[in-house]
Amino acid sequence: MELVAPLHLTPSPPPPVRQGHRLGRPVRRDHLNTSPRSSRHAPCSGDRRDIGHRQRLRRPTGSGHDLILVARTRHHLERQAEVLRHRTVVRVEMLPADLSTTEGCRLVEHRLTTREPVDLLVNNAGIMLNKPFPQNDITAEELVLNVNVRAVLRLTHAVLPGMVGRGEGRVINVASFSAFGPGGLATTYPASKSWVLAFTESMSRSAQVRNSGVRVMALLPGFTKTEIFDRSGIDPLNLPRWMWLRADQVVAAALRDLDRGRTVSVPSVRYKVAVWGLRHLPRPLIRPFSWDFSSPSRMRTGGAK
Repeated sequence: MELVAPLHLTPSPPPPVRQGHRLGRPVRRDHLNTSPRSSRHAPCSGDRRDIGHRQRLRRPTGSGHDLILVARTRHHLERQAEVLRHRTVVRVEMLPADLSTTEGCRLVEHRLTTREPVDLLVNNAGIMLNKPFPQNDITAEELVLNVNVRAVLRLTHAVLPGMVGRGEGRVINVASFSAFGPGGLATTYPASKSWVLAFTESMSRSAQVRNSGVRVMALLPGFTKTEIFDRSGIDPLNLPRWMWLRADQVVAAALRDLDRGRTVSVPSVRYKVAVWGLRHLPRPLIRPFSWDFSSPSRMRTGGAK
């Protein structure tokens, strides 16, 4: 998926009243309780058909907020902005930035800390590589860490002190159900998402954050129909239909769990069961069901041959 970085929301005039009623090719993947008098931002990373994009369409629509989209390329931003303009009554602003670089992160951090307070940050940008770890270029592997780990760290650090100081704000860090165990072998993607999970729980359960009223939640979706598989060239084992989740289904569960104050959100019963197994079953029982990037018999890829 393409990298799309924070989406910011600011108040806009209400709508008029109507009478009557990769060697590991990197693949990037790139809400709001507000009053008319308060200014709110909701940075969100995600692609056109992914979870972050669905979040933008659910909460901002009709909420009277302007959108500031941040992505790696202006072309990608324009595509997203066009969709949002047709589905919402808000004004859309674009800010190109690449979260895999220090300069890109700094640009976004500056935007987050020098304007109106951020109400909700959704860290959804991510990278997956399409070959096993030993075959990947180290630069590609560092990109995974930069986007999946470092960007989450930096953007959360940019907004969390202000949220704690104001006593309000929310952060959603999108991880994966594979963060709980070795569901994927010979790939660093689950390890990066394990960091996101541990980091989120550490922040959320700390006395400083908990007592301030700020909510920090990790979202752990299962296999979701987004562009990450198309763009990586990965054929996900012809997974049965029951294993797939819809992006809007994931978003609905995430926002519901966020409102309930949960630290970890796992959409759907099937993936709650999977997470329990990854956490509690002996590793030898899990290994036969793991997705092995280094074994053609356990995985087929379009880009790795």
